[in-house]
Amino acid sequence: MRRYLVVANQTLGGDDLLDRLREAADAGPCTIHVLVPASADPTEAFHDGDADRKLARERLDAALARFGDLDATVTGEVGDQRPADAVGDVLRRGERFDRIIVSTLPAGVSRWLRLDAVSQIERTVEVPVEHIIFDAKQEASRGS
Repeated sequence: MRRYLVVANQTLGGDDLLDRLREAADAGPCTIHVLVPASADPTEAFHDGDADRKLARERLDAALARFGDLDATVTGEVGDQRPADAVGDVLRRGERFDRIIVSTLPAGVSRWLRLDAVSQIERTVEVPVEHIIFDAKQEASRGS
């Protein structure tokens, strides 16, 4: 059984990510663990760790409901605000994955890309890391 770790926050509702997870589930039995780093809320002027964790939990709960239709076992958790540290925390517990899928906003908008989070994750794991970039234009055209 293949095991996937999905690392995302603001992009959890994206169709590209859902399509990729559907593809993984359709390929055969798998489990998907969704990790939502409690990153700072970009709509707030001041950082509030409790509010960030609450927002991450709300996004996780919505994603778990959305991914519930996949033919896969889907679990999830809220992690450290730094994506690479959040992944490290999961792996230090002894969790093993066949692939890590990181979903980010596009360059120029993504704080995670400015912090080089995808490369940091790639350097610290021994499994393939796949990067999905949220496409707001594509999402808008699908919604119309």
